[in-house]
Amino acid sequence: MQVRLFPSTGLALRRTIRRYRLWLFAATLLAAEHGGAAPPIDRHALVTRHDIHATAIDPHAPVMLGNGTLGFTADITGLQTFPDHYAPTAPLLTMAQWAWHSFPRPPGLGHGDGSVMVPVPGRGPQPFAYIRDLGTAAHDPAVAWLRENPHHISLARVALALRHADGRPVRFEDLSTTDQTLDLWTGTLTSRFRLDGQPVTVVTRIGAPRDLILVEIRSPLVARGQIGIDLAFPGVSRTLNPDPADWTHPEAHRTQVVARAAGRLATVERIDATAYATAVAAPGASIAQTDTHRFTIHAPGQAVLRAVIALEDRPRAAPLPAYAAATEAAMAHWRDYWTHGGMIDLSGTADPRARELERRIVLSQYLAAINAAGATPPQEEGLFSNSWNGKFHLEMHPWHAAHFATWGRPVLLERSLAWYLAHLPAALAEGRRHGLDAAWWPKMTGPDGRNSPSPINPFIFWQQPHPIYLAELIWRGHPDRATLARYAPMVAATARLLAGWPRLDPATGLYHLGPPIVPVQENHDPFTTADPAFELEYFRWGLQVAQQWRERQGLARDAGWDRVITGMTPMPRDGDRYMAVAGEGGYWARIAASCRGKADAPGCPNRDHPSFLMSDGPIGSDRVDRATMARTLAATTANWDWAQVWGWDFPSIAMTAARLGDPDAAVGWLLRDAPNNQWGSTGMTPRFDTAAAPDGAGTYPRSADTYFPSNGALLLATGMMAAGWTGATGPAPGFPADWHVRVEGITPLP
Repeated sequence: MQVRLFPSTGLALRRTIRRYRLWLFAATLLAAEHGGAAPPIDRHALVTRHDIHATAIDPHAPVMLGNGTLGFTADITGLQTFPDHYAPTAPLLTMAQWAWHSFPRPPGLGHGDGSVMVPVPGRGPQPFAYIRDLGTAAHDPAVAWLRENPHHISLARVALALRHADGRPVRFEDLSTTDQTLDLWTGTLTSRFRLDGQPVTVVTRIGAPRDLILVEIRSPLVARGQIGIDLAFPGVSRTLNPDPADWTHPEAHRTQVVARAAGRLATVERIDATAYATAVAAPGASIAQTDTHRFTIHAPGQAVLRAVIALEDRPRAAPLPAYAAATEAAMAHWRDYWTHGGMIDLSGTADPRARELERRIVLSQYLAAINAAGATPPQEEGLFSNSWNGKFHLEMHPWHAAHFATWGRPVLLERSLAWYLAHLPAALAEGRRHGLDAAWWPKMTGPDGRNSPSPINPFIFWQQPHPIYLAELIWRGHPDRATLARYAPMVAATARLLAGWPRLDPATGLYHLGPPIVPVQENHDPFTTADPAFELEYFRWGLQVAQQWRERQGLARDAGWDRVITGMTPMPRDGDRYMAVAGEGGYWARIAASCRGKADAPGCPNRDHPSFLMSDGPIGSDRVDRATMARTLAATTANWDWAQVWGWDFPSIAMTAARLGDPDAAVGWLLRDAPNNQWGSTGMTPRFDTAAAPDGAGTYPRSADTYFPSNGALLLATGMMAAGWTGATGPAPGFPADWHVRVEGITPLP
């Protein structure tokens, strides 16, 4: 076995391989138990029947290449040649997990974190990074700086340098017979077109484990000098979203050539305090500097131009690999990924929905490996573009990456879980600021772990149990002492927050959450909201699991945690159905009478995430009454505004439908036709601005062209539907009985 996707060295690598093999063996036995003995899935056939093919530009869907650390979006020429032909929400960017930048802190700004004291019942004033509204950032430099920094940036743009025989620049309209295929099995993008009557073939790959862009151009035009590679370095835009690249202020950054030789170039790019290194190897080519931040690579007299381009956080002493060796490593990286880990094959199913669902599953695995497998939790747009200034949101982390643990790729989840371990001292310090000996996890943050000021962020709490949820999935994959030793301190510190923050009502003996609190469904006033349904069950579930972790270590149960588990107030109900938060009498009657069928009607709670359903699907709370939950799901289905939900909601609801014993509905939710559940040709889902009015055709404006929690949530849901969950019986219990579901290497959910 070759582990290329998961960089490691020495003894740690050998231990990782041993643990992975044991994990895969156990997962295969579980899969056989749930799905019966069957011939192995033909993985190559399964993956390649969903290869991406295009003959024209889709302005919303450039192809992504990557290795889990470096992400590269390519146009139909295979590089980043015609960015103006793509939508503003689909910029052609080169982004890396390690590429973070901060604008200089304005003089006199101070070094605070933006916290203000907010009254908390029973606790007195508490520090929160709270602002009244987002407009505050427009006139408060301190708030603006804290929200904007640090942020992801885009690195070098790698494009084709094209010109006609007479020297004229080439427009996109001058190309003909464009044709592009992404071979998912090897991560190879092959792009073909004709220019001036001559054929051009461009092959693009991303190297691994080193961050390399590998380019091969075959054409008679190479020898004539009409085609080459254009390498250009942007600055950082103040706008940041979705495109952080700035091409209009060359004076704001510096490109320094540190080495140059025949067919070779090394530079360092400096933007304020951020620096990154570029190294180029193009044997037989000439490299010319054509502008302050621009270079062109040509190979006149040659039929083929090949280049290896490294983008790294610092100059490396190790020489660049030869193109052939780098290419083989890049393809082996993807073959390893597809060969090991979970897989679902639906090809024997007569239901026409199966083909589309299988396509989404395969493409989601590909996109997740690029965008959600880094050393920090991914931002919502992954390495495709920026949202929220390129920061990540911890409440989204399981929807991005939890599936790695259940789909037989736990090491990919452990890469970002390491961020929690490294940040644990800071989380404990934040807990002490709130009077608790506990880990307090931020919401919208960067690698520094500082919470970003917001009207909402500081009062969101559903990210708090996530470290326990993710650690438990790792444990279920490899239940050994090494897992306990690595994650038990994080689990315990998180559990102390889950037990210490709920407020005890001495009159009833019940524990309550909030105010202040903002539930998963974010359209609630933090200062008047209490006891959101999902948070109650998720806090309690996290404590139950944390007690199991104590028992696994040979420790006694924590009596204080048990008091909260027993005393957590029940999920709020409205008659015979659950509702979002406590104290909203007549909830469902109001929705049915005043809100049904209305888009974003003022005061209507039937929009955004129907998070009360999550108490069942993702976690399977033991306090959920299934008959009540079934009635709640039926009422939600009939009355919710489905234009006002997000891409991960549909897989989450599918998980609830599966636990309720309605697998046909589960499949229906995964494929439901809704604005934010559209899946493009490259497997990406858009995010539409459903708060805006639709146009004459009923279409909402796009606010983004990809939203990766949709992909990760789909994988978590389909893995659960195929492999089952604790207490489920029979093969593929979440799929209809007449579906032919073959599953390998996936473990059940709790």
